[in-house]
Amino acid sequence: MTEGTTSAAAEGADTLTRLEQEGEIAADYLEGLLDIADLDGDIDMDVEADRASVSIISDTASRDLQKLVGRDGEVLEALQELTRLAVHRETGDRSRLMLDIAGYRARKRSELSELGAKAAAEAKSSGEAVKLKPMTPFERKVVHDAVKAAGLRSESEGEEPQRFVVVLPA
Repeated sequence: MTEGTTSAAAEGADTLTRLEQEGEIAADYLEGLLDIADLDGDIDMDVEADRASVSIISDTASRDLQKLVGRDGEVLEALQELTRLAVHRETGDRSRLMLDIAGYRARKRSELSELGAKAAAEAKSSGEAVKLKPMTPFERKVVHDAVKAAGLRSESEGEEPQRFVVVLPA
């Protein structure tokens, strides 16, 4: 093994350890939150795409966890930011942690991937740019990834909170 390879492997291990630590801090914070709110839920931690991922799941179809998602994921977004702040307070580093509650983000990711693929197909067949409705940064990222997978380019336009994706023809 060369020195560069050894260094890259050590850096990768350090990154994984740091992301696992972020997940543990986030899980502790969220456990405390669930206790205060008297809600049942299990915490699942993972590392995906170079970011810590934490999910609150329940064995039962709990409407209580849906309260933590809120309308269009608004409460989920706020809880994610609070959790990122808790991680930042402990580590001193900015966190890109993703939070999912009751599978909301997983379902949303699937819907948005489909939307991105459909918009890409429309742009290919019509030869014209396709503008989508305003989305959150998470939603835009998923759509951009789906468009890229379909072999096209996309860009975001507008100002928050009215920022939207434009799918460009080939």
